[in-house]
Amino acid sequence: MLTKIVRLYGKQDLHVETQECPEPGPGQVRLKMAWGGICGSDLHYFQDGGFGPVRVREPIISGHEASGYVDAVGPGVTGLAPGMLVAVNPSQPCGHCRYCDIGQPIHCLEMKFMGSAMRLPHEQGMFREQLIVPAPQCFPVEGEASAAEAACAEPLAVCLHAVAQAGDLAGKNVLVTGAGPIGLLVVAAAHYAGAGRIIVTDLADAALSRGPAMGADETINVSKPDALAPYQKDKGSFDVVFECSAAGPALVSAFQSVRPRGTIVQVGVTGDLSIPVNMLVGKEITWRGSQRFHEEFARAAELIGSRAIDVRPILSHTFPIDEALAAFLQAGDRTAACKVQIALG
Repeated sequence: MLTKIVRLYGKQDLHVETQECPEPGPGQVRLKMAWGGICGSDLHYFQDGGFGPVRVREPIISGHEASGYVDAVGPGVTGLAPGMLVAVNPSQPCGHCRYCDIGQPIHCLEMKFMGSAMRLPHEQGMFREQLIVPAPQCFPVEGEASAAEAACAEPLAVCLHAVAQAGDLAGKNVLVTGAGPIGLLVVAAAHYAGAGRIIVTDLADAALSRGPAMGADETINVSKPDALAPYQKDKGSFDVVFECSAAGPALVSAFQSVRPRGTIVQVGVTGDLSIPVNMLVGKEITWRGSQRFHEEFARAAELIGSRAIDVRPILSHTFPIDEALAAFLQAGDRTAACKVQIALG
């Protein structure tokens, strides 16, 4: 059968096309795709042709955060039945490299990540009407959650992993820098983890306006001079900072605002930045990176399904698949957009 796809050829060169979708083979599932969210990396591919050293070098189907309904299952598939709503995990670690062997599949040397231009040939993504995937990549989303909510399992899994990097958050004072979709989901995950007080910062009031609904106790627009100064007195106030913006000034403010022997978890990614090494050493700060997710994906699907974490406040815009270009253009407008999604089915 023919299925519509959203294919990127390079910078600002996005088209809706059709291609054949085969029958599912052994161990595979065919999904009738429902909703797909535009991620920051998708947007970088579209706006700039890539990010950092990762460039779009051949046509690629976009999208790595999506949900769908089981349409058909291949031989040997159990636990999935037609009509079930599932979130699709885009990660496919090899299972046999040195890092998979020691229980660190996040760092798999042969990782296949759907919708990624990191490897050549590129790993094709999920923005399509029909999709064939291995059954283990499908995670049922039960409860009252919609397909639009289910499509947020991937970014929520990223944030659950980031929060786990900080250790026990119970009663801790937390700062989140950057109120985009990832920053806001980190707020929700930190709130769920029992953080005592959560403050989120950004340069845009529209982004910050969603903070309280996601669990923030206070929002601060850091475009105002010295907006964080009260929290930087006496060597800093926060036990944990989640840096989600990957902006140089935000990173500096994270080091200024965290208390001595506090923890900064770096969630946002970018190119090279200047690092305030004197503060890192002088305040004995723990600065940790956070890379994607593994077991957290199943937990994200469960939390969304039960609405123990309610992702609806970040959902801002939806476009039909035929208007995918308009969706990407809207996603680039932070004055109005948060999580822009494409209705794929």
